[in-house]
Amino acid sequence: MFALIDANSFYCSCERAFDPRLRGKPVVVLSNNDGCAIARTHEAKDLGIKMGEPWHLIKGRPELRHVIAKSSNYALYADMSRRIYEILVGFGEEVEPYSIDEMFIDATSITDRGAFGVALRRTVLRATKIPCCVGFGPTKTIAKLANRLAKADRHGSGVCDLSRPAHRRERYPTIDVGEVWGIGPAAERKLQKLGVKSVADFVAMPESVVRDLLTVTGLRTVSELKGIGCLSLSTQPAPKKSLAVTRSFGQAVTLRAILEDAVCSYATRAAERLRDHRLIAGAMQIFVTTNQFAKKDLQYVNSITVSIEPSNDTFILAGAALRALEALWRDGYRYSKAGVILLDLEAQGETYASLLPSRDPEKSADLMEALDVINGRYGRLTLRPASIAARAGWAMRRGNLSPSYTTRLSDILRARS
Repeated sequence: MFALIDANSFYCSCERAFDPRLRGKPVVVLSNNDGCAIARTHEAKDLGIKMGEPWHLIKGRPELRHVIAKSSNYALYADMSRRIYEILVGFGEEVEPYSIDEMFIDATSITDRGAFGVALRRTVLRATKIPCCVGFGPTKTIAKLANRLAKADRHGSGVCDLSRPAHRRERYPTIDVGEVWGIGPAAERKLQKLGVKSVADFVAMPESVVRDLLTVTGLRTVSELKGIGCLSLSTQPAPKKSLAVTRSFGQAVTLRAILEDAVCSYATRAAERLRDHRLIAGAMQIFVTTNQFAKKDLQYVNSITVSIEPSNDTFILAGAALRALEALWRDGYRYSKAGVILLDLEAQGETYASLLPSRDPEKSADLMEALDVINGRYGRLTLRPASIAARAGWAMRRGNLSPSYTTRLSDILRARS
């Protein structure tokens, strides 16, 4: 038995948790460079704002004049996700983080699922101010479907249990097949051409037809909807095969020094994430690109992959990134995006060290630990390679960024007496 707990409009709820003035009002959170709506409260959805709509195209509508737009604050959202995970672990069941706002729980030992779901929601809301919904099912796919039903019922308990076959037989005919986890728009169109509109229609299809139409993945989804588990709980994340840090710039970059600053910053962040996962990288890919939508600009896209000394040392990775960028730079272009992708990842300590390392391994480890502790306490890039300047000319546009309430000392809320 699985339970899926999913935070409602998670990014928006994180903003509301620290700013009560946002409660009850239409709020959207925007993507990088304040581009598109990637999270919406119920109030914003009711005004017709669609997921992924470009904010600069819709914000002028008269009916949206009261909508509050916030820049994405990923540091805040990640920390709030961590807090929810720790709360769920405290309930004594195994927990699998599926995404930043969704987590599966092994509910096999839970006898009163309704009471458990209500207690789970109440505890998370009290501790984090984040509203959640809970869905139960004998498979992950059914649990996720139950969660969607719980969310759709705005005035319900926030808990939906589809563990019993009789309940599923009753609800499946009323649910669009596109609501099923793993059935995307293309698959939904294929099914509708065959007259398959509801989950009940989908489950009733011959297995051979499902396999021919949607391959073995679709067949697995049907089995899950029938209550036959194909996806197990995984409390250990799958080993990473690559790690990427890529960003679009806040404005076009035309100076080499500014592009170097950006790439060095990305390499620094990638090194931090490597150390978080206790990994080292043995290769690196750097890419740069111009804005393909700026038709009047000269277009240029290029990348280079290089082998590097296996390491997670910030200075080794930043140096390798800057050397690789030398081969990519071309004068006369307006660069809109760059990225650092680390490859050939291995667990730290489980691979052979370099015979002639460029930096003393013990001193490097001590320095990186000190770097992470200081930056963790006082904010990222408090200590950084000297080649990273002040981000002028390339930092993302985040004109409505909220404070880092939980990860930066200067932003912690102060209670007034």
